[in-house]
Amino acid sequence: MKLDVRSLALVPCAALVALAVASGCASTKVGYSDPLSSKPITTDWEAGDLHQIAERMVDSMLTTPSVVQATAQRAPVLSVGKAKNKTMQHIDTESLTDTIRTRLMRSGKFQFVDRTTDDQVAEEMKFQQESGLVDPQKAVQVGQQSGAEYLLTANLAEIANSDGRTRDVFYKFTMNLKNLRTGLLEWSEEKELRKVSTKKRFGF
Repeated sequence: MKLDVRSLALVPCAALVALAVASGCASTKVGYSDPLSSKPITTDWEAGDLHQIAERMVDSMLTTPSVVQATAQRAPVLSVGKAKNKTMQHIDTESLTDTIRTRLMRSGKFQFVDRTTDDQVAEEMKFQQESGLVDPQKAVQVGQQSGAEYLLTANLAEIANSDGRTRDVFYKFTMNLKNLRTGLLEWSEEKELRKVSTKKRFGF
């Protein structure tokens, strides 16, 4: 049997054409979406959940009588602790903490200290004091920073259940505002979210 060499040469070309067509049909469409949208996509913790919780918590804190009284004449110094993740998911709680701090800063009711940068601050101060490269009259002196008067802490927990078709996840976010001078809690609040997903039966 005699092979047609020309027909063999066409095989790679045909394969390339088919691949190109398939790639065109499977192209991905990309667009912008509202970052504040609260429409859930999965039962996992999502960006919409973060913004929803942050907005509710900040509104609750700023309208509680003890906080209104404390911020009526001046802006107390507040330290926002990193939210603790007590769920089984990998959640960027630092982002959640940043969102809450930013919303509070926009209110103008508090001044803030950021303890997450203390290591860098200590290194910079040591450089200014010991390197000999900074004018001693302009170097920042150690021991002059403001101390926090209040500490804001937060916890995120979940309870998840599944029966195969349905997954039910309950989230509870708790925040506490502690007066560091008296040791008393000035404010405490919790917000809850429940997300349910159900798989469709085959053929329906």
